[in-house]
Amino acid sequence: MNHFIFTVSFLVSALFLYAYGKSSSRIIGGEVARAGQFRFAATIHVQTSDSKFFCGGALTGNQWIITSGYWVYNAELFTVQLGSNTLEGDDPNRVTVATSTYYLHPDFNPDTLENDIAVIELRLPVTLNEYIQPIFIASYDHVNNIPATSLGFGQISDSDPELSNDLRYIATTTLTNEECRLYYGSQITDNMICASGNYNEGTCIGDTGGPLVITEGGRHVMIFGVASFISGNGCESTDPSGYTRIYQYGEWIYNITGYYG
Repeated sequence: MNHFIFTVSFLVSALFLYAYGKSSSRIIGGEVARAGQFRFAATIHVQTSDSKFFCGGALTGNQWIITSGYWVYNAELFTVQLGSNTLEGDDPNRVTVATSTYYLHPDFNPDTLENDIAVIELRLPVTLNEYIQPIFIASYDHVNNIPATSLGFGQISDSDPELSNDLRYIATTTLTNEECRLYYGSQITDNMICASGNYNEGTCIGDTGGPLVITEGGRHVMIFGVASFISGNGCESTDPSGYTRIYQYGEWIYNITGYYG
C-alpha cells in the first residue's frame, strides 16, 4: 500500500496544531551542528495576512535564499536568519534581515507539490564571513544511492510540537525514484527525489524548505534537494523524506538570481 504524501490536503486538518501556524516538514535522530559547519543554512519566519509559520532555506549568492514554494505561498513578510546554529539566545554571528520579495515557480502546484521551489530576495546583500557562505547548486543529476546530508531546526519527534533550538543534521542515502514510488506511488515525479536515513531518521515539522546536500571531494558542498514532504505516517516512520530535485530548476534559478553556484 502506498504511504500517501503529507501534503496540502492532509495538512489542512493540522494547520494550527503547531506554534507557527502551518506545519512544515523534522530532523529526527540528528546530531547538533557545530558553529560554522553549515554556513549556508537559513531559517525563515513567514508572515501571511492571517498566520505565522517557520521553514528552512539555503543561501545562494549573497542575496538569495532557496526554499520550498508551498511555504512562501501568499507570504507578505519574511524574517531570515543566517550565521547562527541556534534559533534563540545570544549569538554574535547571527544576522537577521527582513524582506517581502520572493519568486515562486510559475508551475508550482500546491495540491501535488510539483515544482515546489521558490527563491527569496534579500533587500541587501549580506556580508560573507566564516559563518555565512553561499552553497553551490548541483550541476549534475546523477545522485541515486549516494550519501547525503539533511539539516534543519524542525521537530525531533512526532509527540513534541516544539522546534529544535539547535541546528541538527542527519546522514541519509538518496533513493531512485523507482524505489521511492514503492512508498508513494505515481505521486513521485522526475522533479522530486527521496532520501532515507538509518531506521527512522529524516525531516519533520519545521524542516521543509531546508537543503539536502552532498559533499564532493571532501569539501565542495552542493545543494541538490529542497525538503518538500514527509509521509502521512508521520515523522518517525521509516518512510523516506521527499525533496524537490533542484538540478531541474538550475536555469530558472539562474534567470532570477544570475547565480548557478
